[in-house]
Amino acid sequence: MFSGVYTALITPFKNGKVDYEAFGALIENQYKSGISGIVPCGTTGESPTLSYEEHEAVIEFCVKRSNGRMKVLAGTGSNSTDEAVHFTEFAKKVGCDGALMVSPYYNKPTQKGLYLHYKAVADAVDIPIVLYNIAGRTSVNIEPATIAKLFNDCKNIVGVKEASGSLDQMSAIKALVPEIYLISGDDALTLPLLSIGGCGVISVLSNIVPKETVSLVKAFESGNIKEAAKIHYSLLPLIKVMFIETNPIPVKTAASMLGMCSLELRLPMCEMQETNKSKLEKAMKDFGLLR
Repeated sequence: MFSGVYTALITPFKNGKVDYEAFGALIENQYKSGISGIVPCGTTGESPTLSYEEHEAVIEFCVKRSNGRMKVLAGTGSNSTDEAVHFTEFAKKVGCDGALMVSPYYNKPTQKGLYLHYKAVADAVDIPIVLYNIAGRTSVNIEPATIAKLFNDCKNIVGVKEASGSLDQMSAIKALVPEIYLISGDDALTLPLLSIGGCGVISVLSNIVPKETVSLVKAFESGNIKEAAKIHYSLLPLIKVMFIETNPIPVKTAASMLGMCSLELRLPMCEMQETNKSKLEKAMKDFGLLR
């Protein structure tokens, strides 16, 4: 259902508004590069700075522009359960293939609270849901036992985007619920995650190198582990600079260097420090993206 490469899309801005012309071109390039699906309104899409109206408009635009050619897994998570239900209902209404739900952030719920939060949304909206576990941003880890309970109790909770950085945790999840879609939330761990039974990645990097990211996953799936490892190591320097500052600052800067969008971020995101920008530019030149 959600295997392969899904791109956590940036949201292009121009003069303070969403730049739908650049956005449409970005989506088209993703399709032509063989991406399995796109993920609008995630962290990479600067969702915390989107208004309600923009959040819904961006999701609907992605569905219409994809036109069934790629799956759309919409970011609908919130630290308010009611708000998460609202955005998830909207995602279903406009025809999304699923919803990606980040754990409630700042609130720091207990494991029971996380379970009740996700179950409330799953019970309210009949759409496939992928949990998003990223304790580095939310302050709370979804423990493997909680993930397993949600998967077993809610028929429409089908996967987890794992960005804990812990292969031990990822292995524990897969051991408890072998049928779950275990998806990498960290570009650097895509290959290791595939090796323990993962099914793909929700990638930041594929905004700028979609073909190469797809090639890595396909090489592994075809049994060509040596080729997958070769691609993995070639991408590592780019991955490193993609996170040299807070995501999505570097990837949006890289996209602007490639002429894909303007270098416009919304506060509190801001332009890169010049020293880091130089490192990003060098890595892109070394990879052959820039002259």
